Amino acid sequence: MILIYKLTTIQRPTYLHFILTGKNTVENIERYFEEINRECTARKCFRILIEERLDGPRRGILDVFKIISEESSKSRGLYKAIAYIDVNAKGDSTKFIEDVAINRGLPMFVFSTVADAEKWLMNNITEVQNQMLYEGVVDG
Repeated sequence: MILIYKLTTIQRPTYLHFILTGKNTVENIERYFEEINRECTARKCFRILIEERLDGPRRGILDVFKIISEESSKSRGLYKAIAYIDVNAKGDSTKFIEDVAINRGLPMFVFSTVADAEKWLMNNITEVQNQMLYEGVVDG
């Protein structure tokens, strides 16, 4: 399958902002996660904002579960904070993404706006750790 997407990286003082545009396919999503992992490792920056602007139908629950599960096993312990926005999501459909990620040890939280995600990323990382402790994902 041909990958049709564009990943734009914006360096912020304390995090990387990734903007993804293109087709909403499993292959594109898996590939952009690989690119994000490489970029974060190269820049030694593990606090990120993912702004997903993919066109087409949203992925189903099984696809989401598979993608997040695989990604969490590849990058467990790598990220300090992941803010995620799907600008085309309807309602609270992205809550499942957050639940799967957190349950697999990724410090990933879903936001509806870039401003909210940026505000969260600017806060002390201790808040992320406390949230994950509260939800029983990591041991204190």
